[in-house]
Amino acid sequence: MVITNITDAKASLSKLIEQVLQGEEVIIGKAGKPVARIVPYAADPAPRQLGAGSWKGKIWVADDFDDLPPDLLALFTGEVRDESAA
Repeated sequence: MVITNITDAKASLSKLIEQVLQGEEVIIGKAGKPVARIVPYAADPAPRQLGAGSWKGKIWVADDFDDLPPDLLALFTGEVRDESAA
């Protein structure tokens, strides 16, 4: 186990990472007290379960979801609308 302070850890992060890759555990301290631990990352090899269909029946989308009101559409397209004609 390697114990270092924040200042030294900043200056030698690459070296500390190499030590972690070699199986060492690195403890970073502040004012003499441990505050963080660097350990090797272990990825979960199992594929993520997406839960297809888990939201079925819990949400709905309005039939006119994709329809924009003309005045809002004009703002996106840059068209100038004559308000007196409406």
